[in-house]
Amino acid sequence: MTPLDASWLAEHPLPPPGTDLDKNSRGHVVVAGGSEAVPGALRLTGEAALRAGAGKLQFATAERLALPLGMLVPEAAVFALPANPAGELDAAAGDALCGYLMRCDTLVLGPGMGPDAAAEAILEAVLARPRATLSLVLDAAMIGAATDLAAQIHAHEGRIVLTPHPGEMMRLMGCDETRIADDPAGLAQEAARRFNATVLFKGTETWIACPREGLLRYPGGGPGLATSGSGDVLAGVIGGLMARGAVPRLAAAWGVWLHGEAGRRLAERIGPLGFLARELPAEIPRLLATIR
Repeated sequence: MTPLDASWLAEHPLPPPGTDLDKNSRGHVVVAGGSEAVPGALRLTGEAALRAGAGKLQFATAERLALPLGMLVPEAAVFALPANPAGELDAAAGDALCGYLMRCDTLVLGPGMGPDAAAEAILEAVLARPRATLSLVLDAAMIGAATDLAAQIHAHEGRIVLTPHPGEMMRLMGCDETRIADDPAGLAQEAARRFNATVLFKGTETWIACPREGLLRYPGGGPGLATSGSGDVLAGVIGGLMARGAVPRLAAAWGVWLHGEAGRRLAERIGPLGFLARELPAEIPRLLATIR
């Protein structure tokens, strides 16, 4: 086990930004998900991806949310996906989403999706089209949907990051709370092997496991990060770094550190509790500059 700290990051730098001014050279992120019950989640994820340095952002969300989301985040293009009567993405959204991915570098799938979304059908459609130039972050509802899709995830040859919290990990791995409490590090490594993916197991401390790579441990960014929308921000930071060219394990490690240290900075400035998830992304560029 290796501690994830500033020294590790300095020894494992992110790919340097290009010298040209073309936004496409810094990566194209699609953030897909959302629901009428959680309409703002994608805003958090998308803004975090841009703050992490991605060059181009597109949203894909339930049709009734597309216009207001586009107005809220004018930096992004927005695509409407079919929704069911509950205001969640329905099964037809999977094929529709795939039509927007041909020029995408990284897809962040799942933020803001609830229990009534056709998560498994959407994920199956996306996973059925592996592409060497496409990486994925599977978050929130997509973690549970991945449970029986290990073979399909394997086909993406390590280009996927899974971001479970304890409840999602129990569903993903079919384990109980005792296993979560007694062996989080071993569980993260087992999940990484089963899915041939980078697994970021979130909690008071975070474990990052990747097949054939050493286990990383981050001690946590403080209790203030246990707040609504915090995970959506983390998924966006990782997606933005992957779009810039960072391999999944590197992006996950940097994403966890940036997210945690942003929480520490806000705790010092505002207080240990009470800062908002939407305040985290603005800290990311300054943190990136300190390590670089």
